[in-house]
Amino acid sequence: SGSVWVCDSQVVAAWASLPFPARPSSWLPDTLCAHPQAVPWKLLSPCGEVGGGCFAQSVVLRGISKQNPIRKPPPSSLHSCGSAEEALQHYLHTLYPGALSTSLLLEQPCPTRPPYPQFFSPLVNRQGFLLDRAPPHPSPAVESVPVLAALQSGPVLHPLLSGLYKDLQRVNLRRWSCFFSTGVEMADFQEALEELLTLAQCYKTELEADASEDEADSD
Repeated sequence: SGSVWVCDSQVVAAWASLPFPARPSSWLPDTLCAHPQAVPWKLLSPCGEVGGGCFAQSVVLRGISKQNPIRKPPPSSLHSCGSAEEALQHYLHTLYPGALSTSLLLEQPCPTRPPYPQFFSPLVNRQGFLLDRAPPHPSPAVESVPVLAALQSGPVLHPLLSGLYKDLQRVNLRRWSCFFSTGVEMADFQEALEELLTLAQCYKTELEADASEDEADSD
């Protein structure tokens, strides 16, 4: 979606799943099929409401086998993929049609031995996989976990950038003389502020852009 980047700068939001919600005996398509409507990873960036799809994303998943055993007949289109990597890519294209999606699958999990904090649920076993029920006795410390991390560019960034613009616009910089002692000129600051507003517009959806034009026409 190269047409999206009308500014030199690009902004992405961070997403993560730690641990990635996989079962000990399941394969990646099994896990993904359990989340057909929304991805099983959470937004880390302070962007407010989540939704509106995305323009582009890069996803890295660690600690999951690359194998995808053939089942006849395959339970789903994800199970019919030739590998777990293909299944992950197919899943991303299904949830975000039209978005530029890249993905990487690594079998090496993320180590969580001390001094890594043990904040995991009792439902997470030593290898970081989810159990159906908590064990009767305290489980040993989690030594590793499967992790998914994603960087995503999309409409979720618009309220964050436009909110930042409004906050900066309200600041009276003349009260902060030290700010300009480093050589920053007021004209440069105003120019950067306008560039921030222009950048925020890049992350609007077509519907939001049309609504803004209608409001401008009515004024």
